[in-house]
Amino acid sequence: MRLLHTMIRVGDLDRSIAFYTDVLGMKLLRRKDYPEGRFTNVFVGYGDEREQAVLELTHNWDTAQYDLGTGYGHVAVAVDDAAQACDRVRARGGKVTREAGPMKHGTTVIAFVEDPDGYKIEFIQHGSTG
Repeated sequence: MRLLHTMIRVGDLDRSIAFYTDVLGMKLLRRKDYPEGRFTNVFVGYGDEREQAVLELTHNWDTAQYDLGTGYGHVAVAVDDAAQACDRVRARGGKVTREAGPMKHGTTVIAFVEDPDGYKIEFIQHGSTG
């Protein structure tokens, strides 16, 4: 396993992209709009996301601002099989909050678990991104 990305929700996507790229010197790695879900995901980072952890900026089109507590999203981890990863978490007494399956409005196979404090950890299955 390896750390893939950390997701934060942003109210003004263009402003956030400018900050992370122009101010912090990250590169815009990829962007995808999900019109049916009314959100956009943008990935920024200092290097190729196949080799380094990156930052996911999620912009929900109908939300202009977040409190810091609601702006945090999750930490993502690459797994070979999301369903098996959930089984391992459950077997070790962990809590699965979303079973493995395609993401809403997409095809990437994901699952979510919670840490003891309630923070979300996303499993993203290798080879299922789209």
